[in-house]
Amino acid sequence: MSSVNENIEKLLEDQAVPEIDSKYRLIIVAAKRSKQLQRGARPRIEIDPTKHKPTRIALEEVVQGTVQFHTKTEDGDSA
Repeated sequence: MSSVNENIEKLLEDQAVPEIDSKYRLIIVAAKRSKQLQRGARPRIEIDPTKHKPTRIALEEVVQGTVQFHTKTEDGDSA
């Protein structure tokens, strides 16, 4: 069985998400989206929420590009 780290790296390689520059950013964005899903937000992708955990749904949403996010640079501007 492969590790979670290897699965995340494979997911990033397979999907080639240009906005996600590292696996750490992927995890942070997906974690925030997962909290939204746990609080009642509806999934933005076609997936059965009764069969998949919010974390998995959030990861898929981020990889498919349905979750928008902004990064801040050191001077406080959005990138």
